[in-house]
Amino acid sequence: MTSWITICDTCKRDDWAEGGSGVTSGEEFAALIEQAAEGRSDVRTRRHSCLMGCNRSCNVAIQAEGKLNYTLGAFEPTAEAALGVVEYAALHAQSETGQVPYKTWPQAVKGHFVTRHPPLPGDE
Repeated sequence: MTSWITICDTCKRDDWAEGGSGVTSGEEFAALIEQAAEGRSDVRTRRHSCLMGCNRSCNVAIQAEGKLNYTLGAFEPTAEAALGVVEYAALHAQSETGQVPYKTWPQAVKGHFVTRHPPLPGDE
């Protein structure tokens, strides 16, 4: 099954303006995640404007139908963090329920979990 990484592309870290590039921290992080996920069949990415986690910045959601879904935030927009998000999403994709054992989490995502959402109920 495929897991989706939804990336907030409007996030701005507190030091964003000092960079002077005009590119938001979220856009920078999105590009890094997209690059890290390129060529994978188990992980897909999409950008979304504002996941409403502004006080944390660089927010992502890991989602798949019928599975637990997670929101993560407070990342630095680095290649290491992006790879950690993609690696976690791949583990999420392999999991039947979306729950991934802590001991297998990439170090780059530890301490970044914000919320966990149960899957939506079926049409029963």
